[in-house]
Amino acid sequence: MIIIGIDPGTSRAGYGLIKKENGRLSFLAGGILKSSSQNQAEKLLEIQNDLKKIIAKYKPSIAGIEKLYFMKNQKTALAVAEARGVILFTFAASKISILEFDPTEVKSSIAGSGCAGKKEVQKTVELILKEKIKGVDDISDALAIAILASSPLYKIT
Repeated sequence: MIIIGIDPGTSRAGYGLIKKENGRLSFLAGGILKSSSQNQAEKLLEIQNDLKKIIAKYKPSIAGIEKLYFMKNQKTALAVAEARGVILFTFAASKISILEFDPTEVKSSIAGSGCAGKKEVQKTVELILKEKIKGVDDISDALAIAILASSPLYKIT
């Protein structure tokens, strides 16, 4: 089974793919979905097109995505919500089962504390996957979401 995790953001979204086989998790890929466009509609279209390519290549059956958390800046919150909407739509249109997680739930489940920092999450992800994660922390966050989505404890919607 292939699982994709997404850590959505305003200017970029981290993604991570893992494989679950015989109860073991292994790293497949990770990266960033981003756009060079200043136009929000074009950014969203680029995110969708890039995500479709990843889905076509890896064929995940489950997707985990971080829920929107409280943001003081309404403009930022709206941009992240729009990106999440495009991502959720793309998964649904691709018939991929979706699980959504609160950021504190991801940190608590992966690193043992809802207040865990980015480095703690990354170290734990690297231990679980036995893989050094290179790049920005959005990738290790997305992999943490994928790991959580692989758990049989969560009901798929």
